[in-house]
Parts: sequence; C-alpha cells; structure tokens
Amino acid sequence: MAVKIRLTRKGDKKAPFYRVVVADSRAPRDGKFIDIIGTYNPLTNPAEIKIDAEKAKTWLKNGATPTDTAKQLLVKSGIIEK
Repeated sequence: MAVKIRLTRKGDKKAPFYRVVVADSRAPRDGKFIDIIGTYNPLTNPAEIKIDAEKAKTWLKNGATPTDTAKQLLVKSGIIEK
C-alpha cells in the first residue's frame, strides 16, 4: 500500500480550505484517509499553515511520500528541508 501525504479540499465554492492528510494513493482526493496531520488556509494573508510536526515526521519516517504541494507546505512550516 503506497501512502501519500496530500491535501483534501474543504470549504465552500470559491472559498477553499484544505486538510493535510495521510491517505492511500489509490483513494480519491476527498475520500477515505488514514490520518489528519494539519490544515492549510490559502485565503488569509499570509496563508495559514498548521501542521502537527510530530505526526508528519512519524509518517515520513514510516515511508509516506508527500505530493508536490504538500512538500512545499512541509518545507514552509520547517518540518523538512528543501
């Protein structure tokens, strides 16, 4: 089972809000997930990123691969290095 760290979209139309989740790579974008590790709100200025560093590091150590966008968020929050 390939596990990915990725975003799921929440919020209203034209008002996106994202959860940073750990999910099976075969699951749909807003479908079943394993764990919620944080949130991302792009509408605030600056964008609000809240990620639980302990959970994220544990999942990365266990082999979860972040998507490109999730990786950028993890770098910005200081959990992984560029």
